[in-house]
Amino acid sequence: MKPGAFAIAGATISITPTSALAVTGTRVHDLTTHPIGYIAIAIFVLAYLLVMSEEFTGLRKSKPVILAAGVIWAMIAWIHAADGLSHQVEQAIRHNLLEYAELMLFLLVAMTYVNAMEERQVFDALRSWLQGRGLGLRRLFWLTGWLAFLISPLADNLTTALLMCAVVMAVGGDNPRFISLSCINIVVAANAGGAFSPFGDITTLMVWQKGMLEFNTFFALFVPALVNFLVPAILMHFAVPDDQPRVVNDKVSMKRGGRRIIALFLLTIVTAVSFHNLLDIPPVIGMLTGLAYLQFMGFYLQKTAHRDHPGGIDDETHEGQMGEVVAFDVFEKIARAEWDTLLFFYGVVLCVGGLGFLGYLALASEVMYLQWGATPANIAVGLLSAVVDNIPVMLAVLTMQPDMPTGQWLLVTLTAGVGGSLLSVGSAAGVALMGQARGYYTFFSHLRWTPAIALGYATSVGVHSWINAGYY
Repeated sequence: MKPGAFAIAGATISITPTSALAVTGTRVHDLTTHPIGYIAIAIFVLAYLLVMSEEFTGLRKSKPVILAAGVIWAMIAWIHAADGLSHQVEQAIRHNLLEYAELMLFLLVAMTYVNAMEERQVFDALRSWLQGRGLGLRRLFWLTGWLAFLISPLADNLTTALLMCAVVMAVGGDNPRFISLSCINIVVAANAGGAFSPFGDITTLMVWQKGMLEFNTFFALFVPALVNFLVPAILMHFAVPDDQPRVVNDKVSMKRGGRRIIALFLLTIVTAVSFHNLLDIPPVIGMLTGLAYLQFMGFYLQKTAHRDHPGGIDDETHEGQMGEVVAFDVFEKIARAEWDTLLFFYGVVLCVGGLGFLGYLALASEVMYLQWGATPANIAVGLLSAVVDNIPVMLAVLTMQPDMPTGQWLLVTLTAGVGGSLLSVGSAAGVALMGQARGYYTFFSHLRWTPAIALGYATSVGVHSWINAGYY
């Protein structure tokens, strides 16, 4: 059974735009012109306006979309109950929940590993090393950009951007222009780096788990993503002050087990890829297996915690003589996962699934992919990602599931990944850095360089069409 379809009583419901939503000969209502449909669209738009205003209202982004998802599906169930189609609605919801569960558990394991590495001071050690190099501001501009591009395929673009921004703030705290330009460069680099790896962004993970692209195929986007990063970086280079910052000698070392946790994270990725490619098992099973690696490592660190504090540890408080908590608890790392993001993703999946059930995604797909054509539609997806979060945009495309060659799926993966760099509010990395570098990196400081970023966006699309022509 292909992705985007599910079975009910031996029949198949397809959520592709080219086929009717039919169950055992009964057509599920097209409600795109019904008042319920209009109300559902209005609810989703209102919820997303609240999501976009999170920086100003302080309302966490998960809250409005979770509420919107429940209201939309309640209306769908109510309108279909009169025609005896409640079972079909139930099955559609279960299908959406399964889609969400696979992605949520995958992300939860990845976030747990990142939190564990953070607790073992892996990122602090890297930041300390960079601060002590005595690099000039221009060299630091390029080094943080390159590291953001190369780390984000594994550590996700948000975590990478926050790490590199901390370096920039620590070294160039007295040079606002350097901080602003470096933050822009970091956002662009982190988003570009995340675009050529299934682990670099939620959208690429969605495309891989949906089976649209094989794991190795993503790396065909390496050169286009690199171009997307380099073009604006080269243009910004000449605006970066050519000064020498103060040297910070704040030496930080990784805690015991840090390197082994890095190795286990890499082994977890290999396990997930191998399960999917060799055994046809969903990648999330490999990731959950990898969580067990970390759990056993955590057990070892707990049992050998006395090596960190030879003076002894209190059995009740798990504290050493200096009062520092030394016991490693993997479940505490799970609890520290970005639950607002995970629950936000639940709301988005259910909202988009509801709009698809009402018929709106089929309508949008007909306009974009049949009337406009695949290439203009996929470029537009990237531009839309600069205004609306790329998660619902990519989810909508995957739910539409237009019939496209591999080259077009690579194109939409690229544009959805890097399109958010056009505006500071277009990606999680940009929004996070506006908070971390408040007053230095702002919406308007980013907007001044949007033409350069747009040039990189257009060039990367052209480079992809050229070097990956064989995929079309």
